[in-house]
Amino acid sequence: MSKKNLFIVFLAFSSFCFAATPKFSPNSVSVYGPLKVQKPLIIDSTDVKGKKYSDDNLLATSINFPGQEKFTNVLFVDTAGYYRLTKPTTGNVFYLVSIYVNSDRYAKAKIKVKSPDRFELYINDKKETDKKTTEDNLKDAKTAEADLNGNVRGTRVLLKYLVSEKSKSESAFQITIEPDKQDSAAVYSFDKKGLRPVTIEDILIGKRVSNVSVSPGGKFVLINYNTTDNEGKVSYQVEVIETKQNKVIFSENSNRTQLGWMPKSDILRYFLDTDNGRSLYTLNPLTGKTTLVASNLPKVNYMFSPEEKYLYYSKEEKMEPKSPKGLNRLMSPEDRQDYYRSRYFTYQYDLASGLSQQLTYGMNTASISDISRDGRYLLIRTSMETVTEQPFSKNTLIMLDLETMKTDTIWKNEKFAGGADFSPDGKQLLISGGPDAFNGIGLNIKPGQIANSYDTQAFIMNLATRSIDPITKNFNPSVEDLWWNKKDNCVYMRVQDKDCLAVYRYTPLTRKFEKLPLKEDLVRSFSMADEALIAAYSGNGLRNSTRAYVLNLKNQQSILVADPYEPRLSKLELGEVNDWNFTAADGTVIEGRCYLPPHFDPAKKYPLIVYYYGGTSPTQRTFESTYPLQVYAGMDYVVYAINPSGTTGYGQEFAARHVNAWGKMTADEIIEGTRQFVAAHPYVDGKKMACIGASYGGFMTQYLITRTDMFAAAVSHAGISSLTSYWGEGYWGYTYSAGASTGSYPWNNKELYTEQSPLYNADKIKTPLLLLHGTADTNVPPGESIQMYTALKILGKPVEFVQVESENHIILDFKKRIEWNHTIYAWFAKWLKNDSGWWNELYGDK
Repeated sequence: MSKKNLFIVFLAFSSFCFAATPKFSPNSVSVYGPLKVQKPLIIDSTDVKGKKYSDDNLLATSINFPGQEKFTNVLFVDTAGYYRLTKPTTGNVFYLVSIYVNSDRYAKAKIKVKSPDRFELYINDKKETDKKTTEDNLKDAKTAEADLNGNVRGTRVLLKYLVSEKSKSESAFQITIEPDKQDSAAVYSFDKKGLRPVTIEDILIGKRVSNVSVSPGGKFVLINYNTTDNEGKVSYQVEVIETKQNKVIFSENSNRTQLGWMPKSDILRYFLDTDNGRSLYTLNPLTGKTTLVASNLPKVNYMFSPEEKYLYYSKEEKMEPKSPKGLNRLMSPEDRQDYYRSRYFTYQYDLASGLSQQLTYGMNTASISDISRDGRYLLIRTSMETVTEQPFSKNTLIMLDLETMKTDTIWKNEKFAGGADFSPDGKQLLISGGPDAFNGIGLNIKPGQIANSYDTQAFIMNLATRSIDPITKNFNPSVEDLWWNKKDNCVYMRVQDKDCLAVYRYTPLTRKFEKLPLKEDLVRSFSMADEALIAAYSGNGLRNSTRAYVLNLKNQQSILVADPYEPRLSKLELGEVNDWNFTAADGTVIEGRCYLPPHFDPAKKYPLIVYYYGGTSPTQRTFESTYPLQVYAGMDYVVYAINPSGTTGYGQEFAARHVNAWGKMTADEIIEGTRQFVAAHPYVDGKKMACIGASYGGFMTQYLITRTDMFAAAVSHAGISSLTSYWGEGYWGYTYSAGASTGSYPWNNKELYTEQSPLYNADKIKTPLLLLHGTADTNVPPGESIQMYTALKILGKPVEFVQVESENHIILDFKKRIEWNHTIYAWFAKWLKNDSGWWNELYGDK
């Protein structure tokens, strides 16, 4: 080969090896202005610090930057790469220049602005740099730069640009983004809309409705709000709405303990603490007048009698078993719980006389389940531990006549019945409990199945005959809350209805259920007036945070009264969400949802994230959750949320599939559903799929990857690796297993406890697994992740284990929760997008 040809080859090779890092510039920017700015009157030659006035002072003039909607002028880049601005004929002006930046991955980059004029550069409204010099021409223009690092999604870049009539140069600027060399594959894009994908910060930060309650006469609604700021600090506010005019009549920052409505008056009550105890006040929401009702009360929570004559409260007494100093003998497996040695007994406080008397006495906690409308009868519930018999406790319900102090035992040593409430006339009881309650009168499962005790049912008992009507036996939703309305004598139920939280009305005379046409997929709180057919509720859905409504129960019309998150939501761009169901091999229809990225392109191939339930609760139709699916979609993933067999809300038979299964049917459905989902959606990359779950869902992640290698990555938070160790060590282990593994123990069902445990099948795992666990987890101890991590390290399998210090089963600390989520996102990026940058930034590359 000739020297000339060798030189050409060398040049080509050099061009390839030393190719310039790509640069990105917007084609257009949005502009607000010009805004005329005046120099101050110069009275003295220097200020108090001895400094002379300069145009730097003018550049520092404060501006409260307007919203993107004010940036109506569009400036286009010219062929030389500049955006050109018009000089003022006299004086000085500011131009505000705005653009939004997105990156396709986690990367480090510099944003550079070149100009002969002075300017300040802001990123997400925070000043990052400035340029205080001026040059006489574009050729000599200088550059200011700032870091633009991370997963940039809808980041606002803003210039505060100062132009003077005295400027000798053209007023023009360039904007470029240059990724670091190691991030040269990163691609940056720009837009002017001001909308951005959802982030984990959006899920945590902002103002939301937390609860609503309607006054007894239906005239007012009390709305509680909580607001989380950018540092994670939470503040609380309350408002009172007048229902007829939908008008706010009272508003304040919440600092009143137990603020709520009196039982029969449209008056608020609250408590204030002093050195002498707790004082009870009433507050008229119309006038703001407060009245002292009682003082020197114990500092506890109170329940009012319906006729407003008495307060009821519980007093704690601690068991103190004998043990040598420094040693602690457990009294029961439950004795590891902080509350176990506490017992609570019921007291009555007479508001007229100040007399406080004890109503219950004994060894076991006795609590009030309900008070009759006339205030005469109490329903007292006691519970007794039975360690040798599942479900490890029995409860007794007693009706106490307060006039005679005579008792009537409604039931004794019932295993599965829960709370009870009086009917308006006091002749019946509305009861919640598991399907097995009252000798299984409400069971609706197949032969050979065991009911899922977490699938709560409703019953009505006739107090005269003690006959029980299992009213939800043929009603598929699982009961969350129950109320018996005084005004229309109907039973209202807030229920888990498939992946929704809905409210149904049950009419005892016709025995029919009617779903209320409420405006939200997930009704979080529901409250009814006693003396009017008026209700209030709050809820959220797939595309919004929690809102509050007033509901007319006659015509079932809802009126929106509060939507505090809307200003933040209006800045977010959400992807499309569609229901997607499939028919499993056994003919069962398995429901689910498909989340698409905001800028979805059907011609592209997207990685897929598969998410499934934890515990026995379905993956709900919520915008906000611990695992926010809209955030994953906003990072250019398609998300498949599936509700396989075993979850509540789909009927007793469906929920019973959870019991003594530990993944057998559920895993098959997730695998089958994922395959069908990929086949039905050509834009999904079937080689780039991940699965994620927590608690029981974390167990499911581990179990799934012992059954299939179809996933390129997996995430298990607080997952169970060994059913035996979880059963014995988890504070809730043996009690949760009483429902999930009814009748099965390590000594009588060894196959279940070993073969269904991922740890005993660790050698089958090929999928890279991220284990996450709070170090203070009492439900699923961190040892469940430790032993799986140890096994996979010994086997040489790809695994990472990240502990979240001092956090329990759910990660609640604001900053830790953000970094914990970032860890998940970085893991997905590493294995689904071949991008290790974020992971390496968090944890290093070794």
